[in-house]
Amino acid sequence: MGLLKSLTRISSQVWKEFIQVVRRPGAFFSLILGPFLIMAMFGAGYSGVRRPLETVIVIPEGVQLSRNVEDYARLSGPAITIEGVVSDPSDARERLVRQELDLVVVAPQDLEERFRAGQRTVIGVEFNQIDPVLSGYTAFIAYRLTQEVNREILQRAVEQGEGYAMRALGQEDITSIPPEVIAAPTEAQTVNVAPTPPNVVTYFAPAVFALILQHMAVTLTALSLVRERLGGVMELFRVSPVNSLELVIGKYLGFGVINALVAAIVAALLIFAFRVPLLGDPVLFVAIVAALVFASLGLGLLISVVADSERQAVQLSLLVLLASVFFSGFVLPVAEFRPEVQAFSYALPVTNGIRLLQDVMLRGTTYVLWQLGVLVAVGIALLVLTTLLLRRSMSRG
Repeated sequence: MGLLKSLTRISSQVWKEFIQVVRRPGAFFSLILGPFLIMAMFGAGYSGVRRPLETVIVIPEGVQLSRNVEDYARLSGPAITIEGVVSDPSDARERLVRQELDLVVVAPQDLEERFRAGQRTVIGVEFNQIDPVLSGYTAFIAYRLTQEVNREILQRAVEQGEGYAMRALGQEDITSIPPEVIAAPTEAQTVNVAPTPPNVVTYFAPAVFALILQHMAVTLTALSLVRERLGGVMELFRVSPVNSLELVIGKYLGFGVINALVAAIVAALLIFAFRVPLLGDPVLFVAIVAALVFASLGLGLLISVVADSERQAVQLSLLVLLASVFFSGFVLPVAEFRPEVQAFSYALPVTNGIRLLQDVMLRGTTYVLWQLGVLVAVGIALLVLTTLLLRRSMSRG
């Protein structure tokens, strides 16, 4: 008899939970459809193929090499896009610093002379990477490009080398040039011009910092209005003089102070404990953090307004975290997604925060200040939208 009563009580709890899910279908659908939609967007938006490296080849005046872009385009393959062949490296190097180019390949001036002397010549390959994975990939592609360019150099150099040997040394001394030099007259010398050497901890530290700031801001604010609505506090707001804008600004300021304190502590740990450099202007660094927190708080408050329960608010917060990991550039570069998915990526505050913080901390400056404007614009848009939705919710009561 006691077992039957126990089973009855257990079944009543099961039925109660089922009824709560049915009464709040939004939480159920966000749990089921949310991850599915994110994975579907990721699968449709990411091709699995890395973006071709934008490359400029520098051939100094007087060097007898082809200056036709199409000749090198046929050699480079799909991993590299040859933008042009120039004589002066200064403009190409400036574009490399501004991250408008991925590779600058500089041909040697004394190729034929060193070949005739039996010596290898160095082909300079310059790139600008702080990502250790992309740094290794870029160096590998640069080596492959050098080998392909080597073919044209080899063919011309061997022909002229044989002619020189026959004419100046005599046929019996053709073999004076070492075989290894004949087989590979040039060698690549890669130079990473980035101010911070590629390092896993150093590179990912600003990205983790940005992700922590967004997730903390979203999680704290996502539950605030939901609890007040379920606890009956919202009824007091409806009959009080406070309006929706004042309520939202109060939330921004309260949670903003908390996030600012946490941001200061985490930033201090990164800089002084983990030795992550801060090469840029500290004022710009603070402005980026403030804009990131501002936009993240707006995202969390928007979730708090649209969620009908604490369970759904937590689920939506986790969906935002999942989307941020996939689309923010934390794992894969944003440039490797399709354009429409890139637009979604830049709507996430953390996407802009990661790029800006990595540039300011590891490069000393940033050439994408427009992303700071995107952060502010997203924050303002979320503030306005949250205020309007909250005003409508309060007026319906």
